[in-house]
Amino acid sequence: MRLSSTGLEVPAPPAWMRWLPAAYVAAVLLLEPVTPVQWPVSFLLIALPVITAYTRGPVSVAAITVFAIVFEGVLAGTPCCAGRSSHDLWERHYVGAYISTALVGALGTALAAHRKRQEAHLVHANSVAEALMRTLLRPVPHQVGHVLAAGLYRPAEVGTMVGGDLFDICVTPAGERAIIGDVRGKGLDAVRTVADVLGSFRQAAYEPGDLLQVASSMERRMAREVEEIPDAELFVTAALIEYDSLAQRVTIINHGHIEPVLISGGEVHALTGPPALPFGLGTLAAELPVAYTHRLAPGDVLLLCTDGLIEARDSTGAFYPLLDRLRHRFGGRPAPRPSDVIDFLDTDLPRHARALHDDVAILAIAPQRRPAPQAHL
Repeated sequence: MRLSSTGLEVPAPPAWMRWLPAAYVAAVLLLEPVTPVQWPVSFLLIALPVITAYTRGPVSVAAITVFAIVFEGVLAGTPCCAGRSSHDLWERHYVGAYISTALVGALGTALAAHRKRQEAHLVHANSVAEALMRTLLRPVPHQVGHVLAAGLYRPAEVGTMVGGDLFDICVTPAGERAIIGDVRGKGLDAVRTVADVLGSFRQAAYEPGDLLQVASSMERRMAREVEEIPDAELFVTAALIEYDSLAQRVTIINHGHIEPVLISGGEVHALTGPPALPFGLGTLAAELPVAYTHRLAPGDVLLLCTDGLIEARDSTGAFYPLLDRLRHRFGGRPAPRPSDVIDFLDTDLPRHARALHDDVAILAIAPQRRPAPQAHL
């Protein structure tokens, strides 16, 4: 990364592009001695300012233009190899090359200046969206009510937080409630929908009623969002979670999302249940969502993720084997903490897939162990 003129971070160009001007000059030096007199390779230096403009600023391009003109003159006035006579420094062909290089250099300088302005504008827009995403996706606290928690977010667009995945967890009178979701699409277009979904969850989660009423409220909000955009294909897959610490039970409503994974007693398995349509598509079916429950006791870890995790491919095209990898790491071992699971996935996923083609969001929660009662003397 490097800084733009506005002080914001700009992705650095590939190394080969940064070294391309130097490699181009080296190629000219290698070709010049072995070409006939009627093929003055120094004319190739006319393109040097434009090549430089891809990675350098206007000042650097202007300096490279002056260097190219001077270097053309040096090559024109240098005696050639194998007894050939030296070029005429002020022959009209060479003077034309100097003028052409100066014109190309002026255009390259203007191109570099325009590129820098566009770069700064895009970085600023991206930074605003990233600041919004950081505000929306609040850091997951280590402890939330009666549960321990940890989260991970990896956007598909490298170097930015902008994406279409979301998660949140909060303490409500009904217990600890959490959501993980995936907006159709990614990047800047998904930020508005992410804001609406998280806003509706944070409002509905604290209102009186059970988890089904939270889901119903969010569906109504999503229906209004679809009408406002409008986008007939807009939808959000999501899983809603509610933990009851007294009953040691978790209630789940799955709106077309990936099934939660439970790590319990050294075993790893998915918590299956009746699925519902994603938010935004609820009007397509008459059936209402169905909530299902599972036991979640101290020592268990509940893992929620988006499809960017399980659909990450390796070099052979194989998907990330989430359950197998979790069994290999945590199977038959003492109960992990949520942070242990997140740290493992954070290091194991890049080993499987060097590049992500979809956003990845992961949320892990575990009931907090209650301190053992102290014996009275």
